[in-house]
Amino acid sequence: MNIAVNTRLLINNKLEGIGWFTYESLKLITNQHPEHRFYFIFDRDYDPQFIFSDNITPIIQFPQARHPILYFTWFEMALPKLFEKIKPDLFLSPDGFLSLKTPVKSLTVFHDLNFEHYPQDIPYWTRRYYRRYFPKYAAKAVRIATVSEFSKSDIVKQYHVSPDKIDVVYDGANDAYQPIKKVNREKIRARFSGGRPYFVFIGSLHPRKNLVNLFRAFDLFKKSNPSEVKLLIVGARKWWTTEIDSAYNRMVFSDDVIFTGRLNIDELKGVLGSALALTYVSYFEGFGIPIIEAFRAEVPVITSNVTSMPEVAGDAALFVNPFDPESIAEALYKAYQYESLREDLIIRGRRRKSLFSWQQTADRLWESIEKANKA
Repeated sequence: MNIAVNTRLLINNKLEGIGWFTYESLKLITNQHPEHRFYFIFDRDYDPQFIFSDNITPIIQFPQARHPILYFTWFEMALPKLFEKIKPDLFLSPDGFLSLKTPVKSLTVFHDLNFEHYPQDIPYWTRRYYRRYFPKYAAKAVRIATVSEFSKSDIVKQYHVSPDKIDVVYDGANDAYQPIKKVNREKIRARFSGGRPYFVFIGSLHPRKNLVNLFRAFDLFKKSNPSEVKLLIVGARKWWTTEIDSAYNRMVFSDDVIFTGRLNIDELKGVLGSALALTYVSYFEGFGIPIIEAFRAEVPVITSNVTSMPEVAGDAALFVNPFDPESIAEALYKAYQYESLREDLIIRGRRRKSLFSWQQTADRLWESIEKANKA
């Protein structure tokens, strides 16, 4: 097969959820299937590290697709012309977008449909584009891959797609996440939290990550449990809103919140592995990779009881109502106060982590690719 791949989210030092999915799954697939040719299509200069094997031909196709007008230009004008030249058998798009103006068979990966449920969290023109075109992408694709049974059910319900057309491939987690030795934990805490214990949030600072209620919950926790505990917020402020800013500025204990910005993988694994617990209390997720990363790092998990998170975390997390700060604060208290509970969650996480790996993701995605090629 000649497989064209949308790799516009492979950007050095800026990989987030979908970028990591693209990176990890394609690194394995391209190396494990040398008999096939892959065309990696970037919308800007690319880092050579993303050319994983000799059967990859990189192509830079301008313009950079980072705005609804440029989405349309790239997918509906530039890519069809490119496909006429390279004549792919299949187009794989790991970020959900497709080209409606090409006859090439297409496989898309829908990670979640958060914009259908919480459109107010997305900039106006972006959500207009998503809600107009993603139903068309669902109809256009010969197959759809997604990362949880929750997301599969949501796609079926929202876009009236046959469940037989959708493959659940799940996400994985980087093998770099491992337990941290006590002496190293102390060094990491000294660097990032002044030597104090801390809860950690990892992710883009997007409204659906629910920082508003996490800030409120942390204040409640600190008021009822005077302590030196900090809250580390790891991620870029790309989606920072006035509501998040207002919630932060109204905090009594805002001085105990530490913003690290984006960290590289070596820093991330240390920061996560040295935390009291991961606080991942989003109100909407298609999967939630940090949950599995915390399992691998042997760190307790506090997460939400909605969307995909119970499916991913199983019996290995403290579940909260993400819309209730008191529910989140109670979980913070339990994770802080009860060492036996933390140990139990770690043991459960050890068992749970084996259910998810990037190799399993790659294998399932390849099965989906083969089905799409035969469609």
